[in-house]
Amino acid sequence: MFAFWPTHRRVAFQAWPQSLARRRTPPGEESTSRQLAPVLGYLGSRQKHSLPDLPYDYGALEPHINAQIMQLHHSKHHAAYVNNLNVTEEKYQEALAKGDVTAQIALQPALKFNGGGHINHSIFWTNLSPNGGGEPKGELLEAIKRDFGSFDKFKEKLTAASVGVQGSGWGWLGFNKERGHLQIAACPNQ
Repeated sequence: MFAFWPTHRRVAFQAWPQSLARRRTPPGEESTSRQLAPVLGYLGSRQKHSLPDLPYDYGALEPHINAQIMQLHHSKHHAAYVNNLNVTEEKYQEALAKGDVTAQIALQPALKFNGGGHINHSIFWTNLSPNGGGEPKGELLEAIKRDFGSFDKFKEKLTAASVGVQGSGWGWLGFNKERGHLQIAACPNQ
């Protein structure tokens, strides 16, 4: 699980795991067929994606983000990712049914882009809070101090990593399970 910290917003870290040290099954311990089975089953019986409701009113984040920008970003921008993802998945289902591998491959960038846009925005909305802002507390703050020196140094490093990401890019703070520390990543195009 990653926590998103937009460098130009005041937010609370709400989508953080219970423990920074929680481990999951290491890569390679499950067979490929066992990893793909849930995905393939999902493709055969999926429901349409929908735009999630915001857990606050559009104007709740003012003065940092105004209501008009929030409404536009949620009801138009995020909604476009959801709609395009549903259309692309329908086309992908048709290609699967026909055994058209060429069409399946051609649709993968649109699945990634629109699926990533939908997932990233769904996480983003839950990380914003009208009562947020400032330094995080507890285990997260201690991990930030340990891995970056201070909260201010963390913000500087995240800003430096994400400032060059244009368009549909994201700056993320995540926990690197292999190394046992927090890590910043900047990801273009979802």
